[in-house]
This record gives sequence, C-alpha cells and structure tokens, in this order.
Amino acid sequence: MDFRLDRFISLYLVAPLQRLNSGAKPAIPILMYHSIANQDESRTPAYYRIATSLAAFAVQIEYLHQCGYQTCSVAQAIDILKTGSAIEDRRVVITFDDGYRDFYQNAFPVLSQFGYTAAMYLASSFIGDTHLQFKGRDCLTWAEIRELQKYGTPFGSHTATHPQLRDLDHKSVEKEIVSSKLVIEEKTGNAVDSFAYPYAFPQKDLQFKKILRESLCSAGYRNGVCTIIGRARSGSDPMFTELLSVNSRDDRKLFKAKLSGAYDWLAKPQAGIKTVENLTA
Repeated sequence: MDFRLDRFISLYLVAPLQRLNSGAKPAIPILMYHSIANQDESRTPAYYRIATSLAAFAVQIEYLHQCGYQTCSVAQAIDILKTGSAIEDRRVVITFDDGYRDFYQNAFPVLSQFGYTAAMYLASSFIGDTHLQFKGRDCLTWAEIRELQKYGTPFGSHTATHPQLRDLDHKSVEKEIVSSKLVIEEKTGNAVDSFAYPYAFPQKDLQFKKILRESLCSAGYRNGVCTIIGRARSGSDPMFTELLSVNSRDDRKLFKAKLSGAYDWLAKPQAGIKTVENLTA
C-alpha cells in the first residue's frame, strides 16, 4: 500500500495517545459511501475516491458485525447522543450518496446478510423510471427504490441536480432542496426529513450556513450530514453532522481508526483550510 500521511498520523500518533485517554466523550461514526463497484481511481487522491470494491465493502461490513456494531439512522444517532440513551451500545450510521444502482446490486445484499440498514441520499434529477446516469454510473430507478424501502432502506435528499450550492443564489438553493424533497416524497410515499450536502461543505462561510439552515428548516428537514470530518457527538450540529468518508483505500487498520476516533484529528486541518478558502473567495 502507498504511503498515506493521514493514515500514518492516525495509526501511529493519534491512536496510541487516544488509548491513554479514558475520558473521551461518546461519539457515533457516520460512514459515507458512494459507489460499491470495482473501478480504477488510481489517478484520484485516496481521500477523494468514491468507489469501494465489493470485496472491500464486505470486509468492512463484516468487521462492524464482528465488533458488535448496530446500525441506526442519523436521527436516532442524534437522539442517542443528546439523551445518552443506549450509549453503551456500539452504534454506527451507514450512508450512501447520489443514488447509484450498485447499491441495489452490491451493497444491499451484503448489508442484509448482517441485518444492517443504510440511508441513501438521492440526487433526484438522476432518478427515473429507467436507469439514468450520473458521473458515468447507472442510478437507481423509482421501482428499485420502492423495493429497497420495503426492506427498511430510508431515503433522503442530496439536492435535485447535485450542484455546489454555495455558487447559487438563495432562490436556486431553495429550489434544489425543496424540489428534491417533494419528488422523493411523491415517488416513495414517505416523508423526507434528512439532507446530505453535495461536495465539500463550506463550513467557515457563516453567512451561507445561516441561509442554508433557514432554507432546510423551512422546507421541513430535521437533520443533515456534510463533509466535516469526524464522528457525531452530543455537541454536533444536527443539520450539518460530521461524516467519515470510506472507500477501497480504507484497509482494516484505517477503518478501525476511523470508527474509534483516531481519524477525527483531521477536522482541525480541514477547518483551517476552509478558513483560508473563505478569506480568499
């Protein structure tokens, strides 16, 4: 395996120090996947890859089972951390962005084998009665979504067209998050109250966050996830909850580090970079 600085720091600097700290606050990892497929992403930096091979995914899900993790929804995770109920249990939230068909073909059978559920966030304009494509990959159909829903898969919004929302005006932002919600609700018959932010979240743009929060709450969303690195904690913002991105480059040791919190340190460098970007934008 090629050298990765984030992996080295997590495994050999942060994890040993973490084991000395017995007073760590409770946290729940929310794992973000995209596509479960064998795809060559060798030209893409490890952190930004969105494909997880079926073999790697199966190993990761089996590891969760071996460690006694139970899956829950984003809403349940927020409630557990807020109230402290059942915090002694190992909980994990599994999420998928975009709505790729390989979730139906590859991920769902593995999850079902272990009695796990995962939330799927749909970019609704790429979902149809036939297999439309997003970024060169087939997406789910509404019939497949309704079938998955029968087996306990919850669906949330990932906007309508998957734009960088920060680049849009206020009305366009509202259209993206409202229209997607309404379409998914109409097609599935279930309420949509969870939202996943597309692309890198501009966490230091406080004015944009304020506008987005107001738009989400006005539209009826109750929680959301974004690309801020880390595990969810009692003090997490329920509308912009932290995530841990996962792909094929997460070997067993790094996957374990992410679950245990040894990867959370990256949130500070990430925030620093976002501050600079916001100042120079």
